[in-house]
Amino acid sequence: MCLAIPMKVKNINWPMAEVLAEGLCQEVNIELVPNVGIGDYVLVHAGFAIQVVDSKGAKESLQLWKQLEC
Repeated sequence: MCLAIPMKVKNINWPMAEVLAEGLCQEVNIELVPNVGIGDYVLVHAGFAIQVVDSKGAKESLQLWKQLEC
């Protein structure tokens, strides 16, 4: 099984981007999504942005993740 977390792009320094979600900030490789822009949401898996997603879907997914917290 593969888990990917939606995260918002805050800064880009090709080929890396700073992304944020729920207080977590990290750098990820964005070579798989070359058209990504600041403010976009991306699915992040294993240090790579693997897909750009719409903000509504990303926010819904983050809410579901939040409900799963212990």
